[in-house]
Amino acid sequence: MIIHSDSLRKKELVSKPNMKKKWQFFALGLLACANLFADESTKPNVLLICVDDLKPAIGCYGDKMAKTPNLDALGQRAVVFERAYCNQAVCAPSRNALMTSLRPQTLGIYDLSTNFRKSRPNAVTLAQHFRQAGYKAQSLGKIMHIGHGNYEDAKSWDVPHFYAKTVSYALKENQAPTREGALFENKRPDELPRGAATEMADVSDETYADGMIAAEAMRRLQSAKSAKEPFFIAVGFLKPHLPFVAPKKYWDMHDPAKLPQPARLTAPDGAPEYAPQYGMELKNYANIPDQSKPLPVELTRHLIHGYYAATSYMDAQLGKVLDELKRLDLEKKTIVVVWGDHGWHLGDHGMWCKHTNYEQATRIPLLVAAPGAKAGHSQALVETVDLYPTLSDLAGIPLPKGLDGESFAPVLRQSSAKHRPFVTHVYPRKNMIGRAVRDERYRLVEWKKPGDPAATAEYELYDYLTDPGETKNMAATQAELVKSLATRFLAMPEAKPQLKAVAKPSKADQKNK
Repeated sequence: MIIHSDSLRKKELVSKPNMKKKWQFFALGLLACANLFADESTKPNVLLICVDDLKPAIGCYGDKMAKTPNLDALGQRAVVFERAYCNQAVCAPSRNALMTSLRPQTLGIYDLSTNFRKSRPNAVTLAQHFRQAGYKAQSLGKIMHIGHGNYEDAKSWDVPHFYAKTVSYALKENQAPTREGALFENKRPDELPRGAATEMADVSDETYADGMIAAEAMRRLQSAKSAKEPFFIAVGFLKPHLPFVAPKKYWDMHDPAKLPQPARLTAPDGAPEYAPQYGMELKNYANIPDQSKPLPVELTRHLIHGYYAATSYMDAQLGKVLDELKRLDLEKKTIVVVWGDHGWHLGDHGMWCKHTNYEQATRIPLLVAAPGAKAGHSQALVETVDLYPTLSDLAGIPLPKGLDGESFAPVLRQSSAKHRPFVTHVYPRKNMIGRAVRDERYRLVEWKKPGDPAATAEYELYDYLTDPGETKNMAATQAELVKSLATRFLAMPEAKPQLKAVAKPSKADQKNK
């Protein structure tokens, strides 16, 4: 359903008393929904799958070129959220949002190196919350962002975090010291060069980290089968994050000539010059030209091939874990979530990687299969911060106060249900914060320094009904619509500036780095 601007304005004029009643009824609905899922005698297990840099280039999201049979099979028994969005398109802030249900602008953390506990030392993470409710919480692979001076959160887990210590590359020509191999070189990552952007090697799945993570996850499920307490297991797969490495058989699944190629190689007309980015993360890798113009066609095709191959490799590892869950007869009493931390530019608008406020970087895959949930595709607008309260509702665990997220548990009972009127996300540029609101039709981005008056802001406005490819910033020609949509920013707390100091890890966290 498309909500036009006139109807949006009418909805925003609802009186405060009526709005209060609306939220009272909504709260009662949440309690009723939670009771449908939570059994006082047997709490549901939670298997949280986090995937690094995964965009909705997945079969169950309509990508006919994707080879993702395991995600697609999960999609048959899950609610597939078509309009899920991250809270910032970069790893650490997005994962902070997942684990704390606090947006980057609430924490004042938009970078990779600042640990969330510098902002909220007493924050109760999602995993801690479940631990306090009697769950055994474990993590494998990439859950919190580790690196760039950031570290694991030992308070969140009952056992030390599992990190797959293996090489990033299998081929000898790629095994020269690289940033990815810094752990084994006893050097800081920034002292070493990055390796190749891709690798296709005829090796086993367990050669690379995701294969090892899947094998360990299966072992953890086997141990959990006989445990008295319910489990909260978070499994973080690394691919399709750069470098695009995957066993050769996953490359062979795709014909590069048939994979989708970018239709537009330039930024949206009228966009601020600082709003786009052109793949600086990618250009740190070997064999990638350091230039601002679009990459050569054949290199673009090869990189897209690599992304799809790495996605298929990850999908196969996910399949092993889900198959083991079913074999152990745990599927029917386990909430399964697959969440991508943010989207990814694959050459569209001449952009690569994440690091923007645009649709390709902010829209994420989100699949939730829960006992009692009704499978289907949902158009409800949801944010990453909403997962924390939703999982708590499904498990019947009372929520801590002060979260930014709102439970979408009712959507799991009826996939046609609505959730938020709009989602919000951010990205920092040049001492400014780009705050965005995205509803069913429009995205408005407000660029300004934190604390500066609204009159100083520069705006981007995109209409996804008439311009789904984000070809033109309409803000200059749609002043009244900008004014109407911008009232949403006035109802939000001001974005905090980036914290300057970096928290020091505790001894326990240091061991888990």
